[in-house]
Amino acid sequence: MSDFPKSDLNTVKRLPKRGHYDRETIYPIVDEALICHVGFAIEGMPFVMPTIHTRIGDTIYLHGAVANRMLNHIKQGYSVCITVTHIDGIVFARSVFHHSMNYRSAVLFGRGRVVETYEEKWKVFEALTEHIAKGRWNDARKPNEVEDKTTAIVAIEIESASAKIRSGPAGDEEEDYALPVWAGVLPVRMEFGPPEKDAPLPESVETPQYIKNYTRKGKS
Repeated sequence: MSDFPKSDLNTVKRLPKRGHYDRETIYPIVDEALICHVGFAIEGMPFVMPTIHTRIGDTIYLHGAVANRMLNHIKQGYSVCITVTHIDGIVFARSVFHHSMNYRSAVLFGRGRVVETYEEKWKVFEALTEHIAKGRWNDARKPNEVEDKTTAIVAIEIESASAKIRSGPAGDEEEDYALPVWAGVLPVRMEFGPPEKDAPLPESVETPQYIKNYTRKGKS
């Protein structure tokens, strides 16, 4: 995978050493997230909306009802900004000023288009389902004709992107290391509890292994 060219749009300006422009770093951050946040503007008013996403190659796909305002705006070819963030730790420093977070974040820029062909739309239905849980597409009922017609899908070709990552301990001032104040990192991780069966589910239906062993990992 190649790097995204650095530009005024995607260059990390604050603490640039934390910036990454290679797809090998950016895409796993995007793929691991269950949702993204989509930024766009309509008649000068900014909006940021959370939504489920999936990625196929250099394209992000979003879906929703055909009347969805965000999708109807994006499909006209307007520019959008998509962000994803994972918090990996809370960084406690000796000084209030140097408290921080360990994180992995990605920012993507692109323009939207509507997905019109049956072949691409069906491919996205599968990718969205597999984004939620790998293996689910083969188990669950596929969309019927009504569900297909009432669902809109837009594609955003990723034109520019970058990631910003922080890891490690606090960066206190030298004179503060002698202070009797606890400092360190409190790790943060996403964990999933035991599956809770739907009430009408027959006892004969077993919980799939992909749900029992559910994890979130960025796909290759």
